[in-house]
Amino acid sequence: MSEEYVPPKVWTWDQPNGGAFASLNRPIAGPIREAELPVGDHPFQLYSLGTPNGQKVTILLEELLEAGISEAEYDAWIIKIFEGDQFTTGFVDVNPNSKIPAMVDRSGPEPIRLFESGAMLLHLAEKFGRFIPTDAKGRAETLSWLFWQMGSAPFIGGGFGHFYAYAPYKMEYPINRYAMETKRLFSVADRRLGESRFLAGEDYTIADIATYAWFGGLIRGDAYGDAATFLSMHEYENVNRWVKEIDTRPGAQRGRLVNSPKGLLERHSAKDFDTLSPA
Repeated sequence: MSEEYVPPKVWTWDQPNGGAFASLNRPIAGPIREAELPVGDHPFQLYSLGTPNGQKVTILLEELLEAGISEAEYDAWIIKIFEGDQFTTGFVDVNPNSKIPAMVDRSGPEPIRLFESGAMLLHLAEKFGRFIPTDAKGRAETLSWLFWQMGSAPFIGGGFGHFYAYAPYKMEYPINRYAMETKRLFSVADRRLGESRFLAGEDYTIADIATYAWFGGLIRGDAYGDAATFLSMHEYENVNRWVKEIDTRPGAQRGRLVNSPKGLLERHSAKDFDTLSPA
């Protein structure tokens, strides 16, 4: 805009903000309508959407099933955020932050609610003893990279992705600000992956799953239009190598298809994947 924005003395909600998600944004928490969440037959009930944060959990669940852990069977229910499903009473009871994903572990004597994708990854990895090291040093390294990803995702999604692809008009300052930060984060990962096969060392962990869900889309050119060209994603040779390796894993392939219009809107059985046409 040609004129500098001057913030009012007191911000109020009635000021227009525009953008692709304007109708969903509000400064207050809590439900806006009553609706219970559906419950399937499996131990884990996931309420989600095939965004990077949603893919983290479905990839891990599919990796666990690929590893032969049948106890990780799950139902994945679609949450249509543009229709406000995340603001129903049932969803808010599981996730008071009204963001996907939300999950309920019904494998024990009483249900356990989980919100925040990182919490779900850690819960599942510890529950089944997979994709997280048992030694103190390896566990600390894995958690450090996991929380690095959790802290960095808003700069990529709500920062770069929003202003580059979803804002009502292009603004030079925020696009430059968040493009710089996104490239810095890729540089951090690229340097690390030049030292080791995976983020936490030589073994594939929940840190890789969490980061891959975000970084993979940009590397492949699936995210934010032509962002891969704009950000010169080809420069990150080690990240590209790492993404290509994880792309070949059957669990990662299936996990990316869940709760997605390009795959399965809902997943209630491994046989659901048989209904998809070959790529």
